[in-house]
Parts: sequence; structure tokens; C-alpha cells
Amino acid sequence: MTDAKDIEVVAPNLKRRLSGVTATVVRLIPVQARMIGIVTTGPGLPGDLPHIPLSRAASLPRDRWRVWHARRNTEMALGLICRRLLGRRYRLLFTSAAQRHHTGFTKWLIRQQDALIATSPKAASYLERPATVILHGVDTQVFHPASDRRALRESLGLDPDAVLIGCFGRVRAQKGVDLMVEAALALFPAHPKAQMIFTGRITRDNQTFVDELKARLHAAGLADRVRFLGELPWEDVVRHYQALDLFAAPARWEGFGLTPLEAMACAVPVVASRVGAFETLIRDGETGSLIPPDDQAALTAALGHWLDDPAAREAAGRAALSHVRESHDIEGEARAITAVYRKLLA
Repeated sequence: MTDAKDIEVVAPNLKRRLSGVTATVVRLIPVQARMIGIVTTGPGLPGDLPHIPLSRAASLPRDRWRVWHARRNTEMALGLICRRLLGRRYRLLFTSAAQRHHTGFTKWLIRQQDALIATSPKAASYLERPATVILHGVDTQVFHPASDRRALRESLGLDPDAVLIGCFGRVRAQKGVDLMVEAALALFPAHPKAQMIFTGRITRDNQTFVDELKARLHAAGLADRVRFLGELPWEDVVRHYQALDLFAAPARWEGFGLTPLEAMACAVPVVASRVGAFETLIRDGETGSLIPPDDQAALTAALGHWLDDPAAREAAGRAALSHVRESHDIEGEARAITAVYRKLLA
């Protein structure tokens, strides 16, 4: 059990299912724990993270200031309750990835925070208050190329000889899943080794959307080459990144979007739309391709380019790996966030 005197930061996670925000907490906390006394609280987190129950987070001694680092509206609200109603000594910090105008309630919550972090300059522009811009990084000790990709594919039940394209995240139109299926329908007849996998949860309201895509693939004879693997355990998601030849993130809109970084850390080039922070992360033509959002022709052409040129694809994968290790390692992100904590606690 973590001693209260060692707790300097509480990072809540008030969502059970895996999401981009939850993934951020999961990958950052172990790195930050080497820098500052930080714990998580809330459901849906791995058991190896430093963690305290919500009841304890709401009743920590008033002997010192601590940071409450929220990433969702619910977490901002709970931090306010802990400070104003329960009298806990929390400095309130909010990280925003949203690239849109906030609602009135969210704006009010943001005004109550002691400090703000934005995950991109564009996200900062919507906060209407000064914010520290800290880009996401990726843990290169977790995300790295496979030592034997062929053996890895065999262990995952994937074709070791395929040219494998991946698209990871919740399966819905916002992520451009339908655009990927259209590209497969156009490209795969002329590329017999090409295959595509999707990982991620399919919610009930998106089931009809996915069923219709599967029906089109079945009618075209491609059902065995385009597979929906569903929601996977975190460690299996990492292994599927390592199994890829090419990754795609054709989202129609995005907050930040971490999946391209995770793929590039595994030496996989990326085709992505110009949304979220993708333009900041991807070097067009060098580590992959950037395309306009919701542009079917551009997506199909970009995927076709990398399918047609294995040498260029492998070179781009090597360049992607170097780029992530040089510019987007998670250690830098963790240090920058910890500096904000230290300033709030000073």
C-alpha cells in the first residue's frame, strides 16, 4: 500500500474500457513513477500500476498539496468535488487533446483548473487560456520491431507471407474504417498478397455499420483477407503492431491520435489523414504519407504506392523508427509533464 506521504500526484481514470485516454495513463504512469510520487485511481487499469481506491483519493490527508491530473470532464468534476466539498488540498491540472470548441460546462470546468496542458498547438488554441503544449510520446521499450516477424505472425494466426495493413482503434466511421474497406475492394484484386486487419471494439450502435462492410467484402470474395479482430488485450495490440508491413489512420477527425506513433515505433510506415497531430508526427514521403481527410481516392492511391514498392516501404519503416526514437520517446513527454507538476507543487 502506497504511503500517503509519498503521493504527490493522483491521475484518475474514470472509464473501464480501453480508450486513447486510458492508454495514455497506462503508458505514462510507469515512466512518471520513476520521476515523482504518482498514483492512479479508478477502474479499468492494469494491476501493476501504482494505484489507490477512489475513496482513498478523496480522503488523503490535508498535510500537503498534491496534483489532481484530469484528462476527462468527469475527472475534472471529481477533482473539484474533492477540493471544494471534501476539502482536499489538490492543485487541479487538465490535459486536453480536443481540437474543437468546448461546451459551456467544459469551459466552466477548464476555468476552475490551476493549470492546463494541451497535446498539440491546435488543441491549445481551443482552450481560451494559456496552456503548456506537450506532444505525446511512445514507450520504445514496449513498442519496438519484432525480432522475428514471421514467427510472430504464425503465433498470432496471421499469414506470414502477407503484405499486412493494419488500422487500430474503435471500429466506426470517424476512424475511416469504411474508407479502408473501399481501398481494399479497389486494390486487393491486383495485390494478391495484401491483407488488412482491424483491431478495436465494435459498439452496438456501430454493429450495422460493420455488418454492411463485411457483407461487401464477402460479396467481393475478400472476407478472408480483411479481418475484424475485435477488442484485444493491450499486450496483443502491441504484438499486432509488430506484425504489420503498413499502418493506416484515415480518421475523419481526431484529438491527438497516438496509433501512428505506436506503429512507427515498430518500424511500420503510416498513411494518415491530416487531422489531429498527425501532421506533426509523420514526415510525408519519408515515414509514410499524409492525405486529406475523408478523401477516398487519396487514401487508395497512398496505400497502393506502398503496396507496390516493398523497398520504399522498408526504408520508410526504418526512417519511422529513427524519427520516433529521436523525437517522440515517452521519456521526454513524462519529463515535461512532471515539470508542470513540480511548478504546481512549488
